Amino acid sequence: MAMLDIYKLGDEILSKKCKRVEKFDSSISLLVEAMFETMDEDNGVGLAGPQVGVDFRLFVIDDQDGHRLAFINPEIIETSVETVDMEEGCLSIPNVYHDVERAAQVSIQAQDVNGKSFKIEHANGLLARAIQHENDHLNGVLFIDRLSEKEREKMVAKYYKKNHIKKADR
Repeated sequence: MAMLDIYKLGDEILSKKCKRVEKFDSSISLLVEAMFETMDEDNGVGLAGPQVGVDFRLFVIDDQDGHRLAFINPEIIETSVETVDMEEGCLSIPNVYHDVERAAQVSIQAQDVNGKSFKIEHANGLLARAIQHENDHLNGVLFIDRLSEKEREKMVAKYYKKNHIKKADR
């Protein structure tokens, strides 16, 4: 299976709201497999369609307990009032990390690679955080967009500096 390119901060697809998956065929299964492989190669926890240039509402997560989950056409149906601040990073913004406040617990419904609906209720910890982070990607939202304008600007500058990207290359 071929590795997929990961789109980076500044690529237009990362700021777009993605389309629903309407056709469940072998191409979706192959895409999901390639996404898991790409995520593993880059030591990620999750990876969303737009991060690999795909304008579809889908993401994959490795929940760190050995479960590899594919979420297609996901909808977060419930979030807890309680929130948790935790450091986040993103494969599309490498080498940059910042605390982000998110709901401590979420419930989500989605479809699997065959189009079968499923629901995960009261996910918490890293799984809840990853679900929210990856679902944001499907709506054109990056984790740095959840920061204050001042903090976001600092993170963008840090990204360019840490990744040796010059102004002329932006």
